Amino acid sequence: MNFKTALTFVSMLILSHVYAQQTNAPKFGKGLFNLIGKDSTWSMNIGARMQFLTTAQWDSDSDGLSNPASSFLVRRARLKFNGFAFSPKLKYKMELGLSNRDIGGASEFTNNAPRYILDALLKWNFYENFELWVGQTKLPGNRERVVSSGNLQMVDRSLLNKRFNIDRDMGLQLRHHFNLSDNFIVKEALSIAQGEGRNVTTGNLGGHQYTARLEFLPFGNFTSKGDYKGSDLKRENAPKLAIGTSYDFNNNAVKNRSNQGSYMKNDTGFYKTNITTLFIDAMFKYKGFSFMGEYAYRDAKDPFAKNSDGTLTGDIVQVGNGLNLQSGYLFSKNWELSGRYTNIKLDKTITGKDAENQYTLGLSKYIVGHKLKVQTDVSYLDATNNTNELMYRLQVDIHF
Repeated sequence: MNFKTALTFVSMLILSHVYAQQTNAPKFGKGLFNLIGKDSTWSMNIGARMQFLTTAQWDSDSDGLSNPASSFLVRRARLKFNGFAFSPKLKYKMELGLSNRDIGGASEFTNNAPRYILDALLKWNFYENFELWVGQTKLPGNRERVVSSGNLQMVDRSLLNKRFNIDRDMGLQLRHHFNLSDNFIVKEALSIAQGEGRNVTTGNLGGHQYTARLEFLPFGNFTSKGDYKGSDLKRENAPKLAIGTSYDFNNNAVKNRSNQGSYMKNDTGFYKTNITTLFIDAMFKYKGFSFMGEYAYRDAKDPFAKNSDGTLTGDIVQVGNGLNLQSGYLFSKNWELSGRYTNIKLDKTITGKDAENQYTLGLSKYIVGHKLKVQTDVSYLDATNNTNELMYRLQVDIHF
């Protein structure tokens, strides 16, 4: 799908409301408009969102700041479609990315085409609390990755997510939830995916990727699904807690970060090894205070990529662990002060990389919740035996 085709498709959807039985414009932040078929056998909500980001960076050492750099960009520009087809038990979601950062990463394995499709997903509630997901979407990995980029507490996700997340892939997911008591809720998710990330068109080069996630909500559901949104914008009247863990096994993975990172090529095609990733995370909210913590660990059967004769190719699986802790408090008039600490420890004996510590202080003004907000943060990266870095960011979000 090229850009012209995408715009033509969107235009046809917009014009189609003329023939729908019912069209209504939701309030700001709830989509551009809703469509409902004549016989009420389908619905569609169409939305759009943009993020505008300014970044300034400096190297930092004992002599002060040096090597200044800055950038201005449209960080994200997306179109979103969701609703049901035939029955409310069969839901769908499609999300298209249009910014350069959204569609980057084209390669021979994605047919050298821009990667417009972020999500293309069907959700079938086939029995009681069971739901089957089919298509491309986020895997049930770390909480911070599953939180939408439009619902983040800070300008962007942490270094832990950058180094360890398992992102999106194509496959099947089975979701279920049940109550242990009136308030105690347990959620389960199982996934089987292709194992090489989103929009791969060349088939499965390695093995398959298997993911399992288990979550506990001892005090019941958060308001408005707040366990997967940054900040306590709903100011929970009672303490809310979610604890989750995910285990991911990528059989015969051919990328150096499970289904992310770069392909590990050798003299016979691709180097393959089993890669496992473990996540443990938590979210807590109460009366404007919020806390999120995550731990990630990645290991590989043999992290050193080799040729058929045993010589090293130079590619290495990025094994190690990371810790991310962040918290914030929402003041009156929806101003929020937040802080984050991230520690990354890739195995130096394997990767040759030193530990990293990043400290971030953020300030947000929520004008219409996460749908219209201004966020800014400043981060200091302490990279052992490497150049330290100071970074300032300012971002505006608008979601229709």
